[in-house]
Amino acid sequence: FGVRFKCGQMKLRAISFSNDSCYLPPLRCPAVCRLDPYDGLPESYLIHGGRTPNNEISSSLYLLTMDSRGCNRKLTLLCKEKELVAEVPGARYGHTMTMVQSRGKTACVLFGGRSYMPSGERTTESWNSVVDCPPQVFLFDLEFGCCSAHTLPELSDGQSFHLALAREDCVYFIGGHSLASDSRPPRLFCLRVELLQGSPLLSCETLDNGLSISSAICTRTGPAHKYIILGGYQSDSQKRMDCAAVILDEKGVHFEPLEAPKWTPDIIHSRTWFGGSSGEGSILLAVPTEGRPSQQDMHYFYQVNFQTEEDTKEEERTLGCS
Repeated sequence: FGVRFKCGQMKLRAISFSNDSCYLPPLRCPAVCRLDPYDGLPESYLIHGGRTPNNEISSSLYLLTMDSRGCNRKLTLLCKEKELVAEVPGARYGHTMTMVQSRGKTACVLFGGRSYMPSGERTTESWNSVVDCPPQVFLFDLEFGCCSAHTLPELSDGQSFHLALAREDCVYFIGGHSLASDSRPPRLFCLRVELLQGSPLLSCETLDNGLSISSAICTRTGPAHKYIILGGYQSDSQKRMDCAAVILDEKGVHFEPLEAPKWTPDIIHSRTWFGGSSGEGSILLAVPTEGRPSQQDMHYFYQVNFQTEEDTKEEERTLGCS
């Protein structure tokens, strides 16, 4: 669906796929990466992995682009499956993908996630048990689909449902959950990727000012590398109600506390919440109804804005389907 906000209302419009699109299965917790428009190509999205409603875990990579925008804001998308070769990452979900730029070249960085136990270790009782994927970093180029796997001593434990923010040749991995220790340590890693002429050179640094958080929502707040982190969990039974601003610059990463919105009682008392970015400085939150037998499949939706009123009004005038 295309989601549009206007005058305090959320409007949904079904999106169709072009006739030459491949089938895109329903995926939960895939890695999604936005590609800025370049060389005349439109904005596009990479979608890797994910878990289906039938508990199948995918290893496929899809490229989603806009095929056409017709009259009356009708949007048609093109979905193509991209083939990966060489050291291909296995099926997983709860991982991240980000784009890095170095020496005039770009590459995609994939890290983390969960998957089923290796087939040799699975028993009848643990057939559907999931484990942390090995803490390898995968690099692949979008033109040829060639992958390479890299092991770094600083990344010794698997992690899932973390955040990954990139600036030029650096990717920052923030937080995440570890199944092995059942914990959310305040981890923060800086991964630097140099795309040399021969093989890439990767280095990693462990920083000490991370966040203990998993499944958080992140939105960008402008053309500079400034972000807002909202939501997520501090433990299995405790949501993280605080917000933080994140700034990436040439000196590194900086966190600043941010005043949280005035949460409604439904949000405060809910056990789960989820959502995603709905534009710069805006987040769409969904909270399932709980304790109401007549409304088991319903959700409350909230739009959280970290903008001035003037910015919001300007966006409502210019924003179409997004």
